[in-house]
Parts: sequence; structure tokens; C-alpha cells
Amino acid sequence: MKSFAVSMVALMLSSVSVSTFAADGVSFSYKNWEVVCDNILTCRAAGYGSEDGGGSVLLTRDGGPNNEVQGRVMLADIEENDSPETVELTLFIDNQSQGTIAPGPEGDWQLTPPQTDALIKAVTGSGAVEFRGAKATFILSGDGANAVLLKMDDVQGRVNTVGALLKKGNKPESSVPPAPTKPVIVAAPTLEAAEKPLDSQQDSAIRPLLQAAARQDDCDRLYPDPENPPEAITVTPLDDKHVLLSSLCWRAAYNEGYGYWVMDAQMTGKPKRVTTSGTSYQKGIIDIAQKGRGLGDCWSNESWVWDGKAFQLSSSYTTGMCRYLRAGGTWVLPTLVTEVKKADNAL
Repeated sequence: MKSFAVSMVALMLSSVSVSTFAADGVSFSYKNWEVVCDNILTCRAAGYGSEDGGGSVLLTRDGGPNNEVQGRVMLADIEENDSPETVELTLFIDNQSQGTIAPGPEGDWQLTPPQTDALIKAVTGSGAVEFRGAKATFILSGDGANAVLLKMDDVQGRVNTVGALLKKGNKPESSVPPAPTKPVIVAAPTLEAAEKPLDSQQDSAIRPLLQAAARQDDCDRLYPDPENPPEAITVTPLDDKHVLLSSLCWRAAYNEGYGYWVMDAQMTGKPKRVTTSGTSYQKGIIDIAQKGRGLGDCWSNESWVWDGKAFQLSSSYTTGMCRYLRAGGTWVLPTLVTEVKKADNAL
């Protein structure tokens, strides 16, 4: 299966250095740590235990000068069912208590600035970090932390500054580049119309055009094979000038992907492909949600918003490494964030 899910899962599962640079963000992982920085230079570094389960720590820092690191902790709840309502969690470093950790609003715990600083110093040195109070003690691994936090500093332009996490220097915080402005997408109104299958005459005319707009490796279900007929193509009106065509493109062990193409309302022009790994379309939004593995403990997600002329990528994120922590994923680690606004003529 050659798809969005495959490339993202390869990143999450990697046990060696992986660095991906793109216009919409940076992802880097090494051993038991990973960092994902989005297009406005907010970076989120996640650390895990040396084995599956236990928990994860998230260190978040906004781009631009004079921003502190915010620390959070999430415990595994697939089997243990530990939660802030039932656990008083305490941070220990080198067997010394650093105090209890306050419950957060999202089933997590939030570290204080002194606790966060102590944790960073420990994982980038030789300190032993433990979280006690749950059914099982969560021991945070430091393997990979130095490489990941150095990458975080590098992406944000903090290397050799007084606020760097790893490679500190004498450069002032004012030398850190400002964070870019979040891009704005104006979402256009769409028609309230249900999708319907193409009739046989329309299918005969449209199918070759969709095949030309997507490689067979990306959308093999558009093509007949000896065992299965080709998948049906559906059409959904977007507005008076455009329609959205869709068809199942591929199916794997625990994921499937739908193709989406925009075409003129008369369906006489050239279709423009949006994706061949879509999951759903509703009210001007195409979503992609693909499991990293059958357990469903790690996901990759994207969303596309209709702006009246085309679908614009509005968000892209993964939920962190596949570490058997949480059904649906542990964290939200975006590479792309935008602000979506309604058009003036939208309801």
C-alpha cells in the first residue's frame, strides 16, 4: 500500500534517526524520543519509556523569543485505567521527590516550570526520572533526548542562545527568530446535497479521467481486476460550479483510503485530485485518519477545507509513537496548523 498512512507510520515506528523537512513542518525521532515542529515553529517533543506502556512526557515550546517549555505527562490507560481522578502522581529524579504533579484538563498531568526544568536537565544528563503513584511506576527513558531537544533548539533558532535547551551560548533571547503568523483559510459555503453514484454513461466517461489523475498504485480499486469489479464512483455537488467525485482507492489490513477529485459541475473538464487516502467528506471538509497499526494506539490525520476554488490542506498531525499507551493516540503533534474562517456569505 503506497499511501499517506504508510509514510507517516514509517516515521513513527523508526528506531533510528529520521529527519523530514517540509514547508509545513519538521519531524525528527531518535530512540525513545521524537519532536514535531509545526509551520509556526511551535515544537512538541515527546519522550517515552524504554518499553511499551508506562506513559509519555510532552515538552511544548512556542516559536519566538522569551517562551518557556511547558511539560505534561500522560500515563497508559489501555489496561491500567490510571487517571488524574484516581492517581496522585509524584515526580522523582534520582530518587528525590520533586513534588506532586497537578492534574490537567485532558486526562493528563501538568508539570510546573521548576519540575519541567529539572526533568530536562535529568534526561539530557544521566538523571533517573520516575513518575510514582499509579499502579505501576513510569520510568522515562533519556535515550534520544539529547538529539531530539537539540533538533528542537535548531528548528526554533535557539542554538547558542541563553534559552537553548542543549547547546547554550551567550546570544540573547531577542536573537531568536519570531514565530510565523498562522495561515488563514476562508472556508466557502457548500451545498446541502447528498452524494449519489454515477450512472453507467457518466461512469464510462469519468473513470478514465480519474485514472489519469491518479496512479494505479495509489488507487487500484478504480481499475477492474480478475477477482473484483471496479469500485463505484460517487458525485457530491459542492456549489453551482463544482462537484466532488469520490471512490474507494485502496483497502489494507486495518485502513482504507478514498480518492477525492474536484471537477466542474458539468463534469466535462479535467478532474483535480485532492487525495487518494481520504476517510470522509462532510460540509466542505475532507478528513484523513489512518491507524499506525491495528491496535489503534497511534494515528496520522489530515484535513482539507473547501475555499470555493479548491480544497486547501488545513491541518496535519500524528499522535506520537506506537507505544501501547492510549486508544486513539497519546498526543496531538501537528506539522501544519491554520486558522479556518467562514466566508462572509456562509451560514
